[in-house]
Amino acid sequence: MPGGTLGEGRVVSFVNPHTMGSMAETSGSNDRRVLLAAPRGYCAGVDRAVVTVEKALDLYGAPVYVRKQIVHNKHVVETLEKRGAIFVDEVEEVPEGSTVVFSAHGVAPEVHTQAADRGLKTIDATCPLVTKVHSEAKRFASEGYDIILIGHEGHEEVVGTMGEAPESITLVEDPKAAETLEVKDPEKLIWLSQTTLSVDETMQTVDTLKNRFPNLMSPPSDDICYATQNRQVAVKEIAQNSDVVIVVGSGNSSNSVRLVEVALDAGAGSAYRVDAASEIDPAWLEGASTVGVTSGASVPDILVTEVLDYLASEGFGKVEEVPTAEETLVFALPPELRRDLKAAAASSDSSS
Repeated sequence: MPGGTLGEGRVVSFVNPHTMGSMAETSGSNDRRVLLAAPRGYCAGVDRAVVTVEKALDLYGAPVYVRKQIVHNKHVVETLEKRGAIFVDEVEEVPEGSTVVFSAHGVAPEVHTQAADRGLKTIDATCPLVTKVHSEAKRFASEGYDIILIGHEGHEEVVGTMGEAPESITLVEDPKAAETLEVKDPEKLIWLSQTTLSVDETMQTVDTLKNRFPNLMSPPSDDICYATQNRQVAVKEIAQNSDVVIVVGSGNSSNSVRLVEVALDAGAGSAYRVDAASEIDPAWLEGASTVGVTSGASVPDILVTEVLDYLASEGFGKVEEVPTAEETLVFALPPELRRDLKAAAASSDSSS
């Protein structure tokens, strides 16, 4: 993170070292600034998943197959492909006996079965917070509950969660769908959610459901992940003072798309999602004095740095980071990978 000393709950001004030359050229635009949200970018689950593929390539050699995109970010996927990762839609595409990594979004039980039938070596990089939702789905289904899953149809995380108890789970996408939902037993009902949703929209859906089903239970702990919530709080903080908000993230990244919606709801003059700085339209900046910048939970910080470089070249050289939370959570690598890494290290020690 460039320059400055972070302070809890206060704005910290700093100069991006990558853009000092550009700032000198645009010194006449001192009223132009960037509000940079913190936290932003990689969450613990994404970092774990990306490192899992990198370590697997180092340990086993290329190719390493990955079912679906390991995380929803175009740059990350392309970078791993260059190193020898091969992304597939289904395990049937993986040669028998090969290594396959399951993405951070999780898979249904039938995928594990299919992989075993093909003799594949599997490494499960499912985010532990998604695994928690899977465990809740299995538990409440076994106890006879009808489960309402709030999420987006077709999203990989939703497909994986519904696969844990398909006979017991009904998907609801939004408050409108909640208004017409029919359930088998309104007396034994619980809701769960996709981890990457908008907190505000999810609670609107929950409120609608509770108005219709007063005995609806909530999950034991919040399903929307800490990183999703933190990034939404952070973008709200910068959006209220921004003429334009730029969210760095891919179009299939649910949490990135939600950040655009949250920014607009929080008062941003306009908000746009881009995969990279090259997608920024100069027209978006016309008449703006403050640009807010953030990134989704699957976005490497290099992409944000490139956006800051571009904005500095357009006269927005003053960057103020706005911290709203500090994240320290780290997830251990998948146990099957840790086991093999340990064995490889032991073998190396014994032969040296």
